[in-house]
Order: sequence, then C-alpha cells, then structure tokens
Amino acid sequence: MRVITTISDLKAAIKAEKSQQKTIGFVPTMGYLHEGHKALLKKAREENQVVVLSIFVNPLQFGPNEDLESYPRDFEQDQKVAQEEGVDIIFHPSVTEMYPNELSVTMKVKKRTDVLCGESRPGHFDGVATVVSKLFHLVQPDKAYFGKKDAQQLAVIEGLVNDFNFPLQIVPVDTVREHDGLAKSSRNVYLSEKERAEAPALYRSLLDAVNRIKAGEVNPERIVQVISDRIQTETSGQIDYVSILTYPDLEKVEVVQGNFIMALAVKFSKARLIDNVILVEE
Repeated sequence: MRVITTISDLKAAIKAEKSQQKTIGFVPTMGYLHEGHKALLKKAREENQVVVLSIFVNPLQFGPNEDLESYPRDFEQDQKVAQEEGVDIIFHPSVTEMYPNELSVTMKVKKRTDVLCGESRPGHFDGVATVVSKLFHLVQPDKAYFGKKDAQQLAVIEGLVNDFNFPLQIVPVDTVREHDGLAKSSRNVYLSEKERAEAPALYRSLLDAVNRIKAGEVNPERIVQVISDRIQTETSGQIDYVSILTYPDLEKVEVVQGNFIMALAVKFSKARLIDNVILVEE
C-alpha cells in the first residue's frame, strides 16, 4: 500500500496502473474510517484490480459555523483500516495541494440541493461537487463507491456524473448499521451514553413508516407524522427535518408511490445524525 500526498505523484501512479489496463475502484472519504467506509472498500476490492482511497477533509463543503476544525481525524488508524481492506493507494493531500490558488471556476449545483441537509447548508454541495470532480479527474476510476446513508450526496454526484459525462460508474452501497440499527457515522462518537441509547429510534421510526406504506398508507403527511412522533417520544433529540421525496430527483411528493426516499435529521447535544430508507418500485 502506498500513501501519496501530491497530485504529481498520484498522476504518475495512476498512469502506471492504466498502462497495464488495470481497473480502478475509487472510494473518496474525509477519513476517520468506520464500518460504513469498510463496506465501500470491500465492494471496491471485490470489483477492481486497483483500489484507491482518498482521505481529504474538504474545506469547501463546510459552512462558516460548521465543524471543519473539530471534524474527527485519525490518519494512523485510517491507514490500518486501509491496509486491512486491501487498499493499494491512499491519496492524502493537504489543503494547499488540492487548492493552491483561489479557484478561477466554481461549481454551482442547481438541483437536488434545496431540500434535506442541503436546505440548511447553502453551498455545501457546491463544495462536494468541486472536490469530487477534481478527484475523479485525478484518479480516473472505472467505478466510484458512495454510501446510501448520505443519499442526497449520492443523488447530487449521480447528477454530476450524468450531466458532465464522467467516464465512470457510480456504485451505491447499502448503509452499514450497528446491531441495534443505528447507522454507522463518524459523528456517533459525540453522542452521550443516554443519547446513544436513544438513537436507534431514528431507524425504527423509518421502519414503522415502511410498514405503514406496505399496509396501504400513501399520504406523505401522515407518514411523516408517524416518523416524527416516534422520534419525539423516544429521544431527546431535536428534529431538523423529516421528509419524503422522489428519488433521485428529490422533489416533493403528493402521493407516496414509485421511487422515493424517507429521510430524517435529528440534532442531539453534540451530534447531528441523518438516516434514510430508499424504496424502489419493483
């Protein structure tokens, strides 16, 4: 496993792999790897001859009041995880390596961003689109792997790839959960013991909603209420949003049918947790 910190070295390494006609699987991350990231790496390892992992805390996707400096980092542990999962190349650049000068061209994501997390984080997905575009150009992957837990991010990136004809395949990977259903997240470490015990109610509320839909409920407002009631009853968290939208276009629904997502975000004292269920018409 190689750790590469410069763009020039990464380009040389990718050129060498491409010259041997090897397929490249890419997992872009901000580090502090957990089981969710491991699932992405496992999938990439299964499907490609070369696996590239990027670890870069991207400042462009953090707002002025967000946790850039306090975002958890543990590169030594990340290297151990990468080694265990068979990663071939870790790309771990500095901010100045990725953004040596003020950008002369910026990206503006116009759709799929004014709902869910994007509604309260203006500019966030512009930063995501910018860094992902740079990384796709540098790594030149055949496939890139993203978790369904960050479903809005996945939808935005799928739109980016389709709109700009990136020559790669986006591979969605199912959310990895704790034994009690809580979605794996780097931010779970910020939950108090009491909050950690409450947090699985988020996923249970989504499963309640799935059961209501299977029983014939198609009114999105009533389904949102089912989710909200359980969260408010069983947790001390503050609901940021509970939404039902079409997927992947993330548009409002009048009737729950077709392909859609039920998504939520809940604020605890030191952590904001997100979760979702995506239902696809068979």
